[in-house]
Amino acid sequence: MDKVIFNSYLFEGYTINLGNGKLLVIKAKHGALACGYINMETAEKLGDAVAMVTGVNSYDDMLNAKVKKVSSAADQLGVCEGMRGSEALSHLD
Repeated sequence: MDKVIFNSYLFEGYTINLGNGKLLVIKAKHGALACGYINMETAEKLGDAVAMVTGVNSYDDMLNAKVKKVSSAADQLGVCEGMRGSEALSHLD
């Protein structure tokens, strides 16, 4: 686990190197900001609040990238496609 600090808030960051890419997740209180390795159908089925960003290689990339997909639970928390990862994370905390 890594510490990810954004706007004076502390989040849990997880990086798993998979050989040709990385699985990146920043965990907030009420959900997660995740890279494209996450299966959104599973997040939807389980009712988890997840915002997905793609084309990222670091936590900073995730915070600056635009959200590409949003689970229904994340949508209910105010997360929208097209917002920056940092903004999505603030809705998930």
